Amino acid sequence: MASPYPKAINPSQTRIGWIGTGIMGAPMASRLLVAGYSLTVYNRTLEKALPLQSQGARVVTSPIEVARHSDVVFTIVGNSRDVNQVTLDPSGVLPGLNSGGVVVDMTTSHPALAREIFAAARAKGCWSVDAPVSGADTGAREGKLAIFAGGDGDVVAWLKPLFDIMGKATYMGEAGCGQSCKFANQITGGAVLVGLSEGLVFAEQAGLDLNKFLDAVRGGAAGSKLMELVGEKMIRKDYRPTGYAEYLVKDLGMALDTLEETDEQRTVVVPGAALTKQLYCAMVANGDAKIGIHGVKTVIERINGK
Repeated sequence: MASPYPKAINPSQTRIGWIGTGIMGAPMASRLLVAGYSLTVYNRTLEKALPLQSQGARVVTSPIEVARHSDVVFTIVGNSRDVNQVTLDPSGVLPGLNSGGVVVDMTTSHPALAREIFAAARAKGCWSVDAPVSGADTGAREGKLAIFAGGDGDVVAWLKPLFDIMGKATYMGEAGCGQSCKFANQITGGAVLVGLSEGLVFAEQAGLDLNKFLDAVRGGAAGSKLMELVGEKMIRKDYRPTGYAEYLVKDLGMALDTLEETDEQRTVVVPGAALTKQLYCAMVANGDAKIGIHGVKTVIERINGK
């Protein structure tokens, strides 16, 4: 199988569907429009899709209608339940997708659901790819997302012209592997933000100038992409979301649940991820579910009486 279609992807003949126009989905879809692709768009809250309509997208009222006008449908919604609904429900994408069509789920969702969607797609002669992303809203706007792709390798390669508009896709393996990679990414990134938060709180308590602290360490082994993206924002207490705290709780929860479901020979113990989840749960309990994930610094400050 070289590709789902005999023709290569290009703006003049490949019809794109897009479901989900939130903090990540809207700029990602916008980049495809700017690249010349025609888009059919659905969002549960219609108003959030109107900016894309002003750029030339067709806005419709159901996922199945998106599928009927598309060769490739991208979904990026809230959680696994939403993915299941927009993809597998009678009014979802797969019932409306023509044979040979492709659904690409870019939501952070459960690997088992990705495998279920892949099997359902193949049963009707279609394909699915799980392709969650990392890079926050900045990466979405600039087309610099890291994309973790699972499914059929030839289909992922065929989709490369579209992925390249949004960032860089890495093929991780069979269906579900993209989601597993995203979980590992979230475990790593969450721990980095906790460490950065503790470093900033410690440095402040020690009387250091926090901007000088960042400048001093950013070029060393403790430096990171996350430090560059949000370090100065954390100093300014600018916690506007690039990704919601409640979503990281969801992601880490799914990751830990997945570990519990694996067979005994593959069990992994990740105590740092469990602690990171607890700290982000504290953010949600403090009423900060909708602020940025870098706001975990507020939890460390509260623990220290600030």
